[in-house]
Amino acid sequence: MDSKTISETINSLRKVFNSGKTLDINFRRKQLQGIKLMMEENESLFVQSLNCDLRKPKFEAIMIETDYILNDVRGMLFNLDSYVKPTPVSKNLALTFDDAFTTPEPYGLVLIIGTWNYPLIVCLSPLIGAIAAGNVAIIKPSEIAPATADLFAKLLPQYIDRDCYRVINGDAVVNQSLLREKFDYIFFTGSQPVGRKVYASAVDHFTPVTLELGGKSPVYIDDSVIDEDYCFRRLLWAKLINAGQTCVAPDYVMCSSQVAERFIESAKKILRKFYGPNGKESPDLTRIINENHFRRLINLLQSSKGTIALGGSYDQAERYIEPTIVVNCSLDDPLMKEEIFGPILPIVIVSNVEEAIKIINSRSKPLTLYVFSKNRKLINKVSRETSSGSVCANDALVHLSIDSLPFGGVGESGLGVYHGKSTFDTFSHHKSVLIRGYNPILEWVASKRYPPYSESNLRRLLRVIKKRQFIPIDSDWIIFFVFFLGAWSFYVLNGLIKYFSS
Repeated sequence: MDSKTISETINSLRKVFNSGKTLDINFRRKQLQGIKLMMEENESLFVQSLNCDLRKPKFEAIMIETDYILNDVRGMLFNLDSYVKPTPVSKNLALTFDDAFTTPEPYGLVLIIGTWNYPLIVCLSPLIGAIAAGNVAIIKPSEIAPATADLFAKLLPQYIDRDCYRVINGDAVVNQSLLREKFDYIFFTGSQPVGRKVYASAVDHFTPVTLELGGKSPVYIDDSVIDEDYCFRRLLWAKLINAGQTCVAPDYVMCSSQVAERFIESAKKILRKFYGPNGKESPDLTRIINENHFRRLINLLQSSKGTIALGGSYDQAERYIEPTIVVNCSLDDPLMKEEIFGPILPIVIVSNVEEAIKIINSRSKPLTLYVFSKNRKLINKVSRETSSGSVCANDALVHLSIDSLPFGGVGESGLGVYHGKSTFDTFSHHKSVLIRGYNPILEWVASKRYPPYSESNLRRLLRVIKKRQFIPIDSDWIIFFVFFLGAWSFYVLNGLIKYFSS
C-alpha cells in the first residue's frame, strides 16, 4: 500500500470516528462478539497459518494464541459495562454536594503494530482493548509471519466493521509510511531498535505510545531448589515455548556451580522426555522464524566463550536449533550482550543472591525477572531490591495468564501496560469532570473566595478545603456542620417570612 492510499485510509477512519459511530456501547459489544466468533469459527485456519510461519505445534498455537484471545475477548465482554462507567472521586467539604468523577473516552484513531513471534495475540489483544474503549484502528501485522498476516487481513473484515478497523499488510516501507502520519495513539510490539524509531516518530505529533519491547529476562535459582526437578522442568518449558522466541522467555540463568551441575543433569532427562531422543524429529519444537534470525543465533553460539554442556547441534535447512545450555558464561560473553530470542540458555555462576542482584541492577531493566527459591524472604528480597516490568517466582511465563496483572516493561524493556482492564485503560483518556450545582446556600459558602479578601474568609475556606483521610467527628467538622445548619435554617426561615408576608 502506497503513502497516498494510507493517507486516504486514515482520513476515512477519522471521518467515521468523528461521526460518533464507535461511541455506542452496543456497537462496541457487537465488534467484540465478532472477534470472538472469528476465533471460534477459524481456529483450525489460524493453527495452520502459525504452523506455516513458525512450525508452531497445535498445542502451543491454541493454548497461547487462539484460546488466549478467546479468553481476552470474553473478559472484555463480561466487564465492558463496568469499564465504561464514570468513576466517582473523593471531594473536599466545599464540594461535598457536587458531582466529581472521571469518565473514559476514546483517543480516536489508533495504530497497532504487531510482531511475528505471536502474530495473533500481539495484534488482537490490543485491538480488543481499542474497540472496547471506542476507538477506530489500523492494524499492521508483521510481514515476517506472512501466512498469519494474510489470513488475518482476509478474515477480520468479515467479522467486524471494515469502516472502523483496517488491516494494512506490508514491509518496513509501509511501517515508515504509517509512522509519518498523525495518530491519536500508537501501540507497538517488537524489538528495542524499532521501538526507538516508533517513539521518535510519535514525538512530532505528541502522540502517546505503548511500547512492548523485551530484553534479557534473568533467572536466579537458589540452592534451596537444587533437588527439585519440577523447578527445572518449569524453567525449560518456559524457555523452549516457541523455540525461545518469546519476549518474556528466561534469557539467562544465575546460580551456584552446584545448582548448575544439578540443572544440567536434570535437563538431559527432562528434554529427552519432552522431545524424545532426537528433538529435530519432535513435532513439539517450533522452528526459528527465518534465515536471518537463524544465522544470528548460530553466530552468537559459535562466538561464545562458554562451554556447551547440552545440545548445540543445528540444521540450517530446517532452521532447527537443538535446545542448548551453555555454562560458565562471563558477563561480557556474546550470549550476554543481547536478547537471545532462541533455544539457547547461558548460565552465569554466582556465589549468592547479593551477587545476582548486583548483576541484574548493572544491566538494563528487564521485562520480567524470574526467581526460583523455597525461601519467601529471598524472593521478596530479589523483588524489592531490583526493578523489572514483572516478577514471577518458582515458575515462568504463567503470570501472563492472569489478565488482572498489568503487563509491560520499564526503562528499555518497554513503556505502558496492557492485559484485561489495563488494555481498556491504555486506549482510554480518563477525563476529569466536575459538575457544580446552583444551590443558593452553597453559593453563599463559596462566595467567601471572592474579593474583597479577609482573614476570616480565608480561615473558613482553608477549613472546608483541608485534606482529610476520612470525615472525622472533630472540631472542624462540628464547626462546619453548625455553620451549614445555621445557614440552611436562615434560608428556610427567610423563605417562610417572604411567603407569609405576601
